[in-house]
Amino acid sequence: MFKGAISALITPFNNGEIDEKSLAKIIEWQIGEGINGFVPVGTTGESPTLSHEEHGRVVKLSIDVTKGRVPVIAGAGSNSTSEAVEMAKFAQEAGANGVLCVSPYYNKPSQEGLFQHFSAIANAISIPLILYNIPPRSIVDISIETMARLKTTCPNIIGVKDATGDLGRVSLQRIALGEGFNQLSGEDITALAYNANGGHGCISVISNIAPKLFSQLQAASLSGDFKAALEIQDKLTPLMQTLFVEPSPAGVKYVASKLGLCSAELRLPMVQLTKPTEKLLDAAMEHAGIA
Repeated sequence: MFKGAISALITPFNNGEIDEKSLAKIIEWQIGEGINGFVPVGTTGESPTLSHEEHGRVVKLSIDVTKGRVPVIAGAGSNSTSEAVEMAKFAQEAGANGVLCVSPYYNKPSQEGLFQHFSAIANAISIPLILYNIPPRSIVDISIETMARLKTTCPNIIGVKDATGDLGRVSLQRIALGEGFNQLSGEDITALAYNANGGHGCISVISNIAPKLFSQLQAASLSGDFKAALEIQDKLTPLMQTLFVEPSPAGVKYVASKLGLCSAELRLPMVQLTKPTEKLLDAAMEHAGIA
């Protein structure tokens, strides 16, 4: 089971190219700060704008730099089932500990389509598969009934990254799928509450720039020390909120650039922050004590 603070890694760029040196530096820094795992080439990693070759390079580099010290769950989602299968097979061959597969976006499949999509990916690999349920981006919601059917049919479908924003789902999914089904929040600001309801951790954006604090928050909440977790939450809440004032990952890349981790460069159609939002983030960084 994957637990704690798992970073949805940003993909640094330099003059339009992947900045592999900065990516390696970010991974090393986060491991030193206590991070519990990585998800390269997810939404925060700007995967929609990476070529297949670039996607593979980021996955392989993340695995090579990590050297087994923490798990790497490779992003392997697509709205094309055959493409997702190939990405998942590549991740397994590269040495990933698992794959994260988003629900197909734009083509809006039925629950039966979702079942067949995820079954095809799971049957093509032997490593764990985490479902990524994010209706705000993909429109479709992987129902709890479909998750239960997938868990029964495909033993390597072991959990979900839940970005529904619905905290009631945690308990409902636990009742339907059991304590052993790996429930990971996909939303930083509700991650503490998610764990309090029975979750196991968070695939996080803020951990890219506050890995120590967010790892401590996760450890405290998972051990039942909610007082300590709340103290950290209060430090991080303005930053958690402000990172998403404009479309992510512009906010987290701006903060990363201020911390000297990488440039704030994005790929179109993502654009850099406006000055007013930069000022909000500067204040939120100071409040969190990471300025």
